[in-house]
Amino acid sequence: MPGTAAAAGLIGAAAAIMLGLASVASASVVGQRVAGAADAAALAAADAASGAAAGVPCDRAAELAAAAGVALDACDLDGLVATVAVSVRFGVLRAGASARAGPPP
Repeated sequence: MPGTAAAAGLIGAAAAIMLGLASVASASVVGQRVAGAADAAALAAADAASGAAAGVPCDRAAELAAAAGVALDACDLDGLVATVAVSVRFGVLRAGASARAGPPP
């Protein structure tokens, strides 16, 4: 039965590779979601800072971050330029992203 052992080993190796690929794909999706949420929060804060939208800039960023299911870790304003950092739990780790928005220099 040497063929049975080789087949079982091959199936086990294929399953391990598929599990690894699924984990990488899932991390990629979470990373893109967090980056999109950071972009949206930075744009909302910059809009509020410029007066294009009502509200306090960092409060608007926090609202958008919460709506996207991420936590707002930092929000800084330098004139009309908003810089935000957001994160979300991914398994036992945290995935984070930062974004900056405002008028062109």
